[in-house]
Amino acid sequence: MGLDMYFSAKKYMSKYFDKADVERIEKVNDIFGVVGIEDEDYGAQEVTFRVAYWRKANAIHEWFVRNCQDGRDECQEAWVSREQMQELIDICRQIIADPKKAEELLPTRSGFFFGSTEYDEWYMGQLQFTADRLEKVLNDPAFGKGTDFYYQSSW
Repeated sequence: MGLDMYFSAKKYMSKYFDKADVERIEKVNDIFGVVGIEDEDYGAQEVTFRVAYWRKANAIHEWFVRNCQDGRDECQEAWVSREQMQELIDICRQIIADPKKAEELLPTRSGFFFGSTEYDEWYMGQLQFTADRLEKVLNDPAFGKGTDFYYQSSW
């Protein structure tokens, strides 16, 4: 029980827009046991790939709630732009360079089983993980054109 946080990449594939997607769609259909893509209903697929997971990183969660979920914290899925990802990376890197900025730039948030609100090693470790992971995702060509990113929490 507690704050679980998921960051996913989603890619929409369609045999109608990109001929290279035909083989990929067939592979997805094979996973589900769907035979062929001759049926129009099976000619497009959306694939979701989890690229990051946090547990009780309440400051990171609060940033997503404020910046990507319009302040609503209802465990809903929220689209995250590449610019927003870069903004979070930059904030994390600023705090890593100067921990005194933590409370101002990325405040913790208390909640039912949300974890510690201290600005300690755990907090700094979560910032390091966040900056490193999101930077890796942004620079990975696998998550290039046609990829959308989403944040969702569960608590």
